[in-house]
Amino acid sequence: MNSQSEFIRPKAMNLFGVPIHRITSEEAVRWVDSAVETAKDIPIRVSGVNAHFLSIASRERRFHEILAANDLNLADGSSVRVAARILGSGLPQRIPGIDFMVELCRLAAATGRTVYFLGGMEGAAENAAKKLASAIDGLRIESDRPPFGREFDPVIVAQIKQRIRDAHPDFLFVGMGVPQQEYWLNEYANDLPVKLVMGNGAAFDVLAGFFRRPPHWIQAIGMEWFARLCVEPRRLWRRYTFGNLRFLKLVFQQLLQEKMHPFTPAHL
Repeated sequence: MNSQSEFIRPKAMNLFGVPIHRITSEEAVRWVDSAVETAKDIPIRVSGVNAHFLSIASRERRFHEILAANDLNLADGSSVRVAARILGSGLPQRIPGIDFMVELCRLAAATGRTVYFLGGMEGAAENAAKKLASAIDGLRIESDRPPFGREFDPVIVAQIKQRIRDAHPDFLFVGMGVPQQEYWLNEYANDLPVKLVMGNGAAFDVLAGFFRRPPHWIQAIGMEWFARLCVEPRRLWRRYTFGNLRFLKLVFQQLLQEKMHPFTPAHL
């Protein structure tokens, strides 16, 4: 948690030691609007958490610690909501990170705040920023992209940080893939004059039109992951096959632990 903040995080459930906040998208936008005004010195940290995040977090302690310390973790993935039900809890809504990012851009435009996109494929952040600026009246947004593979190069990082300081945005969204984007933000965000940071994976690529999301009805029934697998089987089959099996194993391990130790906190 932002140790120098005066805000209170929403109620959450505990999923493998990571708090997943029990909140709707509308409530989360209102919470952000209030929290960014009361946070001090260091930015609010937000993640859209899905099974892939949690599978990685179970193997990489550093990533787990980052997620556990976040100020807001959204249930970005139907598998997370299913896990919550299995564990006897409930999450009111799936909140895809890409959709929440767009809602925060709407909030920024409505409240006079500014936005910065960093990362994505070549041209993705720039094109995504242009599309959103055309779609959302009053949105002030800038974009940048480090050379691929040099995201942590000290020279490149120094240049990026200076450009962000010059732009002085309120909201910084970073698309470098998981967990690189979270590691980048954990390493450098506290040095930047921003109020909120969020990793957004391939969101810029999708908004720029480089990839297509499936129809809304597929998203609504929780099968967006399967549609992505059908489109990119060679890249994603390992993640969804082994990652989902690992995720299920973690769910049932926690369920067994809670049955053996009834006072294990499932709610935070």
